[in-house]
Amino acid sequence: MLARSLLAAMLLTVWTATSRAQTPSDRATAWRSVGSNQAKTSEGPSARTAMVGDRADRSPAPREAVTPSARRSGAEVSSGSGELPNAHGQVWREYDISRYTRRVTATNRPEQAIVDWVLRETGYEAWHSEPLSILSANDRKLHVYHTPEMQNVVAEIVDRFVTGEAETRAFGLRVVTVDHPNWRAKAQALLRPVAVQTPGVQAWVLAKESAAMLFAELQRRSDYREHSSPHLLVNNGQSTVVSTMRNRVYTQAVTPSNNTWPGYQPEMAQVDEGLSLEFNPLLSLDGRMIDATIKCTVNQVEKMVPVMLDVPTPTAPRQRAKIEIPQMTHFRFHERFRWPTEQVLLIDMGMVALPIPADGKSLVPGIPLPLPTSPARANLLVFIESKGKTGQAPRLSSDPQREAKTYSGRY
Repeated sequence: MLARSLLAAMLLTVWTATSRAQTPSDRATAWRSVGSNQAKTSEGPSARTAMVGDRADRSPAPREAVTPSARRSGAEVSSGSGELPNAHGQVWREYDISRYTRRVTATNRPEQAIVDWVLRETGYEAWHSEPLSILSANDRKLHVYHTPEMQNVVAEIVDRFVTGEAETRAFGLRVVTVDHPNWRAKAQALLRPVAVQTPGVQAWVLAKESAAMLFAELQRRSDYREHSSPHLLVNNGQSTVVSTMRNRVYTQAVTPSNNTWPGYQPEMAQVDEGLSLEFNPLLSLDGRMIDATIKCTVNQVEKMVPVMLDVPTPTAPRQRAKIEIPQMTHFRFHERFRWPTEQVLLIDMGMVALPIPADGKSLVPGIPLPLPTSPARANLLVFIESKGKTGQAPRLSSDPQREAKTYSGRY
């Protein structure tokens, strides 16, 4: 018995000495190592906090501020070599366009027209794929980085803007409609067709004398309507718009409202209907040919389809409100043409929605017209004629029968 007591006292003395010799961090490490597969962390107060487990405060440590330059993105980003790649022989050119931008005062950024025409001529993909390229402009310079072949194309476009021929031009742009396309029966011999890619649309060029005869014939018709001013002043390369668009207001939805009578608030909306024609011409260097993009939009509200909604209130539990759904038809046209300045371009858009409300005049006074069984349609015709520089008579071409060529692309 005495031997057992002495052995227990010796073991207690050894255990006490060993415990006092350990530092707090040693005890923490020893505690985490017992029966645990976790990796050891660095010693110190932070290690002691991490080992407490469920009994410790689990609030996360404050995150360090990360500067934008230190953020990691999904893609690998580098600063490159610091030089523009020229594996395809690209060269840098700066074109002075101030002669043109000073002359055009009708728009805030006339240089944008040069960029747009370069993109039309070369294609958008030529500047957004291989080889690496740059196209940028301000009111004084056009900056281009591309191959020498592309630089030649750009130089020709810029010359067409800055040359003396590229002044404000007078154009006749007449937009007319007739109810039936039977005018072609008499005019067939006067028309020389040009290629058009839009289905249902046809185009021709004809001499100015023949165009005057055809126009006079159309004006004698009772169904003739004209929708534009016959004369326009257009800066070379810039756009002008002929529009008969008007707003039509309708009730789109209703919102319950207890603060207003009759217990709901109508939500109004508007839709544009009518015709919009955008014309953008660019003369050739010798002034004998016209390149032009023509964009036409026709919207028509065929009818408003009514829908009755239940909008009950405590005072009117069976109350109903009407909303309208517009039934519309749309026509879109966008192409590029090239024809001689001494000829007239005629575009037949086909039988499209009438860009203005149909005339409601009765043939017999006092007898109303019957309700229409279908939305109004008409044959839409566009006559485009160059009238020379502003304030001058048109210059006669030395080759009035020069063949008109159409642009191979759509835009």
